[in-house]
Amino acid sequence: MITGPVSRLSKDGGYKTGSPQNNRQPSDMDLMKERFAKLLLGEDMSGGGKGVSSALALSNAITNLAASVFGEQRKLEPMPAERKARWRKEIDWLLSVTDNIVELVPSQQKSKDGTSMEIMVTQQRRDLLMNIPALRKLDAMLIDCLDNFKDQSEFWYVSRDADESEKGSQRNDKWWLPTVKVPLNGLSDVSRKWMQFQKESVNQVLKASMAINAQILSEMEIPENYIDSLPKNGRSSLGDSIYKSITVEFFDPEQFLSTMDMSTEHKVLDLKNRIEASIVIWKRKMNLKDGKSSWGSAVSLEKRELFEERAETILLLLKQRFPGIPQSALDISKIQYNRDVGHSILESYSRVLESLANTVMSRIEDVLHADSLTQDQSLAASKRRLSVDSLPIPTPGSSPSPEEIEKPNSVETPTSMTLSDFMGWTLDQGEGEIQKNLMGNFESYKKEENEKIMAKPGNILTNKRFSYIESLGGLRSPTARH
Repeated sequence: MITGPVSRLSKDGGYKTGSPQNNRQPSDMDLMKERFAKLLLGEDMSGGGKGVSSALALSNAITNLAASVFGEQRKLEPMPAERKARWRKEIDWLLSVTDNIVELVPSQQKSKDGTSMEIMVTQQRRDLLMNIPALRKLDAMLIDCLDNFKDQSEFWYVSRDADESEKGSQRNDKWWLPTVKVPLNGLSDVSRKWMQFQKESVNQVLKASMAINAQILSEMEIPENYIDSLPKNGRSSLGDSIYKSITVEFFDPEQFLSTMDMSTEHKVLDLKNRIEASIVIWKRKMNLKDGKSSWGSAVSLEKRELFEERAETILLLLKQRFPGIPQSALDISKIQYNRDVGHSILESYSRVLESLANTVMSRIEDVLHADSLTQDQSLAASKRRLSVDSLPIPTPGSSPSPEEIEKPNSVETPTSMTLSDFMGWTLDQGEGEIQKNLMGNFESYKKEENEKIMAKPGNILTNKRFSYIESLGGLRSPTARH
């Protein structure tokens, strides 16, 4: 019989040593010690010095924290208070590392005799100083959005184990989620407009987090091992058919994408990987000084610049059309071999928020989809009733013709205003401008308009919170994705 201390698995996946009868909850200090011990050890709990870099350890810590706290957000509902508090507490611990990443900046100092002199003082690194507060605000906005659904009563969820008669219609691509149900007549006009407002708000958060993430990834260095794995020319990377489509005299990116097979996520990701690899190859050749190198090419510099510009356009369109696509081979390689701790924290935090925003917006779309189906059914039933009522009273021995019974009735669909209309944002604005508008204009808009047009329905309270990802592919540790 074992009477001494035993090793057991803790809730967060670590091992604890002690008596099985000792079920004391760990204090915040104990949890903090454990977190930072793992960071210092580089996730190598043997202490043998074979762990990952500090940058990757922090990236994985933020990713794993989000996975354990949020999991998969299946419903539009507030986060439990316990998990919400844990997220805020532990993300603050991990972000506190950035307080000590500083740079020297000039400053004026006055001496006792009144003379001023220029001295150098420390300040948080500029990219962190700008982006960490922005990401915290996006984080809070997502939490607020989920909390807004606390006491709503105009839609509800039916378990996937329920009878088919209770489920009703279901989106084929969301078979694992509980079915959304709305009243027989659909959502009220006020609730429908409020749902659209929530969707547009989350969409702006998604765009802002995507812009920050893309900017940070572009600043990360391309690892040498990724470059070594590339073929020596863009044609080999793209394949003959794609290469010919990109290098034609008259190129239309929309036409190019319409000819590509993008029926599955895997095919979209494969196309993205090929395009990114060709861009790296072309850029490397344009910067090549030694013409005798194996990276040399007979293609002129002007043509290579043109091909690279076309490939960049295709990448931009892919990101816009498929915001929830997993990270490419280049992005994963950058994250895995990055040594800049600041970049690592910004990238992982923005990636987590991007995935959460994408999931929250998807859950909102599920409700709007259910409402749309209900409206269509109500409209069809109304048409049938109107058709029957408009029939002439038949005389004995006569019957109405099929054409009279099925005569359609015209119905006008009302228009609604979006958050972009309210805030003055247009689709042709850039990502950076959207992020700036999001931070500066949203607060004033929310204060002025919240009680008017977008006022919450009477039976819905305003609260906060957010979700995780559709599939854990968006937040898995970079080393585990491929």
